[in-house]
Amino acid sequence: MSQKTNYSYIGIAFIILIFGIIFIPRIIDRISNNDIIRNESRSDLVDDKKPSISDLAFIESNGVNRKVPAFSFTNQNGKIITNKDYLGKVYVIEFFFTTCPTICPRMNANLIQIQNTFKDFENFGVASFTINPEHDTSEILKAYANKYGITNPNWHLMTGNKESIYKLANEGFYIYAAENKNVLGGFEHSGNFALIDKNGFIRSRKDQYGNPIIYYKGIISETEKVDEDGVKEEISALKEDIKKLLDE
Repeated sequence: MSQKTNYSYIGIAFIILIFGIIFIPRIIDRISNNDIIRNESRSDLVDDKKPSISDLAFIESNGVNRKVPAFSFTNQNGKIITNKDYLGKVYVIEFFFTTCPTICPRMNANLIQIQNTFKDFENFGVASFTINPEHDTSEILKAYANKYGITNPNWHLMTGNKESIYKLANEGFYIYAAENKNVLGGFEHSGNFALIDKNGFIRSRKDQYGNPIIYYKGIISETEKVDEDGVKEEISALKEDIKKLLDE
C-alpha cells in the first residue's frame, strides 16, 4: 500500500473522529431533552389526520344519502356551470326569479348577509337557479347580481332550459317551483334554502325529535327573529351549520 493511500485513510479517520466529537454529544443531549420527536421521521410526511364529521344529518332517500343531481346551466357571466364546479365547496341552493315582487328580495338579502359572513372562505358558495329563464338571461342575472351586491366568485346565478330547472327543483331537491299566471309575479316557489357539503351531499341539522329539518327557511331575517305568524328565523342556524361543514 502506498504512502499516499495511507494518508487518505488517516484523513477519513480524522474526519470521522471530529464528527463524533462535535455531533454525537449534541444528538445525545437532544434525545435526553426529548427534542427528537416522532414527527421528524419520514413516515410523518404523510398527514394521517382525518377531518371530523359534524353532527349534521345526511338526507336519505330509500336508505341512500341524497346528493345534488347533475346539472349544467349558464351563469351571470355567460359561463357554463355544473354541479362539479361546486365539489370541494360548501354551498347554499335557492330557486328564485329576478322580477319576483314578494319573497325573492328577502331571500337574497339574507343570502347577501350570509355571503358577507363567510367572505374570507374561498370554499363557500351559493347556487341560485332562476325559474323564469326565458326572461332571466345572463345579462339580466348579472345586473341583478350587481344590484344586490353579489361579490362571491362562487355565487352563480344560473339560467338555462326551463324543464331542466323545474325538474331539478321539484324532483332533485323537492323544493317547489311552478309557473302560475294567477299569482303575483306569474311564478310561485318555496322560500327554503338547501345546504350542501363539500362532497355534494344534502345536509341539515336535526329537530328536537332527532329528525332532519332538511331545509332552512330563507325568508325571515335574523333581525326579525320571527314573522307575523310567530315562525322563528333559521338564518342564524344556517350560518352555524355552514361553519360546521366548512370545518369538516
